[in-house]
This record gives sequence, C-alpha cells and structure tokens, in this order.
Amino acid sequence: MPKVAIETDKGKITLALFAKEAPLTTGNFEKLVNAGFYNNLSFHRIVPDFVAQGGDPNGDGTGGPGYKIPDELAGNPNRHIRGAVSMALSGPNTGGSQFFIVYQPQPHLDGRHTVFAQVVEGMDVVDKLTKGDKMNKVYMVK
Repeated sequence: MPKVAIETDKGKITLALFAKEAPLTTGNFEKLVNAGFYNNLSFHRIVPDFVAQGGDPNGDGTGGPGYKIPDELAGNPNRHIRGAVSMALSGPNTGGSQFFIVYQPQPHLDGRHTVFAQVVEGMDVVDKLTKGDKMNKVYMVK
C-alpha cells in the first residue's frame, strides 16, 4: 500500500493510499505529490469535528490543478471514518487536487466523495491543525 507523508509545523501526517479501490484518484494524487504540487500549500478550511481541507493553490477553495478527475464510488468500500482522506468536490466528477481529512465519522459523505486514503500516523497532528497551516513538504514514503 503506497504511503504519503505530509510535513507541517505541527508534525507529520502519514497517509496510506487505497490504490486498489481508487486507482484513478490515488494515481492523480501520487502524480501531484511527485511534482511537488502540494508543497507549501495550506489547509485553507478547518471545520471542527468535521474536516481539515487543503490542496488548493489559490488558498481559498476555488483552485485546482487545471483539470478534473471522475469520482470512484462504485466498488469502493472505504467509508468516511475518523482519519479518512477524501476528494473535495464542487459537484459530481469535479475532483482535482483538493482533499479533506475527516475528524469524526461522516456517513452522509459516503457514496458522494471518493475516499482514497487513510491517516495511519499523525491523526494527533490533524487534530491540532488550524486554518492556514501549511503543508511544508509532501512526499511519497519509500
């Protein structure tokens, strides 16, 4: 299972990617990570007990990589449990670079957003994030 590390001033967050269940989404995420796209971007949206959202080059929820990817909902058994990492959308099939991490189970998001990873280390760091905190460096874990 591929892993990604997100280094912040508050510590490191490690994600395990669900490459089998969401191959397009994880492939896109890996491509952006390897290109350095996420380095120095912020968590621009923090909603306590709901989500920490980041991955927008504009820093305000309006930006992305310049393209959209399709949702991967059918056959994806992963749910929005604490620490789930999912694609942020503005409508169906509008994923790109923005993602969110859920603080608590969010079953109303199941079947609507593609869960493509899970926090496996550093959920305590996610709990400490505040709006504007930066992803200093994001990279694949070897």
